[in-house]
Amino acid sequence: MTTIIAIYGSPRRKGNTATLMKQVVEGAREADAHVEEIVLRDLSISPCLEIYKCKEAGECAIKDDFQGVRDKILAADGLMLASPIFFYTVSAHVKIFMDRCQSLWVRKYWVDKTPFGQKSFRRKGLFLSVGATRGKRLFDGSLLTVKYFFDVFDAELCDALLYRGLDFQGDAQKHPDYLSEAREAGNAFVESLKRD
Repeated sequence: MTTIIAIYGSPRRKGNTATLMKQVVEGAREADAHVEEIVLRDLSISPCLEIYKCKEAGECAIKDDFQGVRDKILAADGLMLASPIFFYTVSAHVKIFMDRCQSLWVRKYWVDKTPFGQKSFRRKGLFLSVGATRGKRLFDGSLLTVKYFFDVFDAELCDALLYRGLDFQGDAQKHPDYLSEAREAGNAFVESLKRD
């Protein structure tokens, strides 16, 4: 069975980001995928402290909930990440988790000496993001960040669902087209995983 980890990175449990991600997850489950949902705000994950113990074997020295999430992603076929936009990038919850993945970057490029630019995608990734404004470049920063974050998991960013003009809780419900698009994207994501 296709396995997917869905990470919720919003500080709001029932906000627009979560509402839309739930639709993606349901679409994936309708396509017979096993999806495990992880809410970052519920976990205890320290920011990276740049101890650089990871230079020895690519393993982070800080022991907390990070390792469990990392291991689940590494065992999965697909990764879904959802975050609202804060100052043109991902939320603090997501960024803290991303920064802890520096240990994976160190393992991949320093310990295992994978040549830069050599891509070996073993999984696929989907990114969902919600922003309050309608700025033309609203998602540029987060998309670049997510692309390189997915890279440490050998995951190709294959779909990005980007929603503008959603700010207050319940705004997503006013856009049934967004909800149906998200559900269809979850289904299509699983189908793309099955083809590989």
